[in-house]
Amino acid sequence: MNCRTGNYIHGKWVPSHSGKAIASINPARSQEIVGEIPDSDREDLNEAVSAARNAFPMWSGLSPVERGAFLQKAADILEKRLEDIAVTATREMGKILPETKGEVLRGASILRYFAQEGMRQMGELLPSANRNNFLFSKRVPLGVVGVITPSNFPIAIPLWKVAPALIYGNTVVLKPAAETGVTACKIAEVFEEAGLPKGVFNLVNGKGSVVGGGLVEHPDVIAITFTGSNEVGKQVALGTVARGAKYQLEMGGKNPVIVLEDADLELAAELTVQGAFKQTGQRCTATSRVYVHHAVYDEFKERLLEKIASIKVGDGLLPGVQMGPLVSRSQLERALDYVDKGIREGATLLHGGRRLLSEEYRDGFFMEPTVFENVTNDMTIAREEIFGPVLCLSKVNDFEEAISLANDTRYGLSASLFTRNLSDSLAFIDRIEAGMVQINGETGGAEPQAPFGGMKDSSSHSREQGQAAKEFFTTWKTVAIHPGSK
Repeated sequence: MNCRTGNYIHGKWVPSHSGKAIASINPARSQEIVGEIPDSDREDLNEAVSAARNAFPMWSGLSPVERGAFLQKAADILEKRLEDIAVTATREMGKILPETKGEVLRGASILRYFAQEGMRQMGELLPSANRNNFLFSKRVPLGVVGVITPSNFPIAIPLWKVAPALIYGNTVVLKPAAETGVTACKIAEVFEEAGLPKGVFNLVNGKGSVVGGGLVEHPDVIAITFTGSNEVGKQVALGTVARGAKYQLEMGGKNPVIVLEDADLELAAELTVQGAFKQTGQRCTATSRVYVHHAVYDEFKERLLEKIASIKVGDGLLPGVQMGPLVSRSQLERALDYVDKGIREGATLLHGGRRLLSEEYRDGFFMEPTVFENVTNDMTIAREEIFGPVLCLSKVNDFEEAISLANDTRYGLSASLFTRNLSDSLAFIDRIEAGMVQINGETGGAEPQAPFGGMKDSSSHSREQGQAAKEFFTTWKTVAIHPGSK
């Protein structure tokens, strides 16, 4: 069966019980349907959870090394299908093809990293007050894990949740964003081709309110790992806490860049542009606010605007395009609404701010890369996550003012400092309220071996990827063995 018309449950492609479908459209050409995914109901979800629950004893009974072999094979298959999966993701969510190709390769790296986790330490030997006791602890899997993922990284985010869940012995039910359900089917095909045992990985497409909400409420789902908006994340937290399940939330960001007077301004401008406008600003780690020392503000602004003016916007499958459309009409309207709020509240629009409506853009959800200046921290565009190609510039007097303004936010995901001063760099590392810190680097970016996550309202204070992943996907079992009397 074509994966675009089914869910993947217990190792089979099956239609939804509802018989209904959701069309996935190309945001660059909104009249083009990329494919159809099931509009699944609770019955579909129940089947998937049942399949995962039944597969758990077998999967958790394998050695971590055996489980790692499946992930290694999946990584090889993912790389082999690079072009197909990348093109599908670009058509479905709009990011440019080089970015989706990079994401596929990143997904393969994630799978390989966690495949090797199967050979790492999973417990510890402990001293006992009783000299005859053999006392140790071991990490054990949780059970069925629900995975709820957004549209902006339709390959990497599902894999950086699914891979650790699987290597540590859990079984999975994935609910992807409806906008990228076809790409999620490609991921399921990879696991199918890798020979993953039936029921270990299951995919249920559909509406978040039905499938995502059902995962949160399901008594057999022991843990939920979620990436998405703060509003939905809070609902996930409340729902899981109410029934005693475990949850992990990765949510929004309002990520600052600070540019000091001794910075390499060319580097700072280039990486600020990349941080703000890659993926059309649809990254939780996207650069959103820039605090620039007054002595270099004008020169930095000139360099920044020159680079932004050269950005070519268009269909991400076309050569030379540097920024694609937003993922949906609603996301485009949201970003344009924030532009209007910025203007009404007194910020100065330096560049962009409009929807692109000429012949080549008319059928897509395109807008210009947008820059404001004279932005104060009490303005809406400085406080709320826009999730679009909108950048805010502010002039500061010194490092102290910049740090104060950068920390004046409910979010705490990522932050960057551009300077050549070691003392300022070390002070920034210590004082910035963010889980991801860059010195002379862009706010985006993550590597599979490093913990990923934020502070404040950006996360539930857990971390994904790296060695930190096992903290969420396992629990401890303490064992004492006494030889007994002779």
